[in-house]
Amino acid sequence: MAETQTPDRAVEDAAPAELGEPTVIADDVHVVYKVNGTGSKGRGGATAALNRIVSRKETPGMREVHAVKGVTFVARRGEAIGLIGSNGSGKSTLLKAVAGLLPTARGKIYTQGQPSLLGVNAALMNDLTGERNVTLGGLAMGMSREEVRERYDDIVDFSGINEKDDFISLPMRTYSSGMSARLRFSIAAAKNHDVLLIDEALATGDARFQRRSQERINELRQEAGTVFLVSHSNASIRETCERTLWLESGTLRMDGPTAEVIAAYEQFTKKK
Repeated sequence: MAETQTPDRAVEDAAPAELGEPTVIADDVHVVYKVNGTGSKGRGGATAALNRIVSRKETPGMREVHAVKGVTFVARRGEAIGLIGSNGSGKSTLLKAVAGLLPTARGKIYTQGQPSLLGVNAALMNDLTGERNVTLGGLAMGMSREEVRERYDDIVDFSGINEKDDFISLPMRTYSSGMSARLRFSIAAAKNHDVLLIDEALATGDARFQRRSQERINELRQEAGTVFLVSHSNASIRETCERTLWLESGTLRMDGPTAEVIAAYEQFTKKK
């Protein structure tokens, strides 16, 4: 009879016995960006905007957001690391900085290999079919056309979007948000990554798809990759990651074993 594993035991067994070399080093990272604090659009018109550019004046209502504040950590090959925290705590911003999509205002991020960011809002072409998006998405992830052709059936089967209807031949705009997210994850998971950054992708889909996604993440780790997972589902983090970073108001509050970090975070949220 097969042994029944608890989520913590399953993660422990999936984790490699020894971690490899560093893949991501964040050294006192600060990320600052500007947003329109007024909520207005186009105030003053194009002429006023041009005058501000010429005179080097700030746009009225613009304010700076210090989204990540002095975050430091080291990630190694073979790790799956969860990121948790309240809304607006800087989790997604930190992932974008690691992926090289946002500059650091202060501090440095060093990466081994090219990090790949997968988010629920990652752009696919809504007017193109799912089939065409699989090809373009695979090429964007660094696969050759031959590799995309070889893995096409597996990508579509993994996503599960073709089980009832031939949705893969329809434009992406006809897909539900869950179907789109599953296809994005399936494309990204078809390739081995040095560093894979996942933002909320496991929050979509049914229990079977979530289980298959977690199994694929464990395979990526065994193949010497590093996985970061942002999720509001503590269950997904527990089942997937043995280490977790807790961000709050842009600051790294805790970095340690997942069970300990989530317990502390849950105590924190109860007091709020």
